[in-house]
Amino acid sequence: MELVHNTPLRYFEFWSGAEQRARHLTWRQLDQIEFELEMLYPDGMTDTQVNDLFWFEEDFIAQCLGYRDWEALLDDEDD
Repeated sequence: MELVHNTPLRYFEFWSGAEQRARHLTWRQLDQIEFELEMLYPDGMTDTQVNDLFWFEEDFIAQCLGYRDWEALLDDEDD
């Protein structure tokens, strides 16, 4: 059985390393990333795909938000 549900990233229940990474992002940033992902994955993504993207592709996440890489995003967060 396949269950399909639509969950905004701001309410997505991340786990493991992705959970720690998502804590650094605002709802506005999550909304922007969601917009980018909807364009790249018009057929949607599985929960595991979303979680793995946040866990292992931190530079891609930062680039969706206009940063060079994850470290630049964190540096801006400290300012």
